[in-house]
Amino acid sequence: MYNEDKEYTVIVDPAVNDRMYDHFEFLARVSESSAEKLLDNLVADMYSLERMPYRNPVFNRPYIKSGKYRYMVSCERYLIVYQIMDNVVYVDDIMDSRQSDEKSLLYQ
Repeated sequence: MYNEDKEYTVIVDPAVNDRMYDHFEFLARVSESSAEKLLDNLVADMYSLERMPYRNPVFNRPYIKSGKYRYMVSCERYLIVYQIMDNVVYVDDIMDSRQSDEKSLLYQ
């Protein structure tokens, strides 16, 4: 299978940072402490992909190449969508699973 001892570099797309900020800003209007917790958990989950990024399922959607992306559920409702190339994990989107795929950064 895959080498579990291997460490990967995680690179977060700038658009993903913008999207995280949007989620943070929206939630901070209700509760700053909840917004900080959300941001901390999202970042921690993204960087947990340094180890065993293949542990998560494949992200299959009709508008992307099958098997290209994987996803991780974070904070019960967010999907961290990423691809693995060599020793690098590229985080390409964070999606609120309650929203339509049309809002995905991958859909554009």
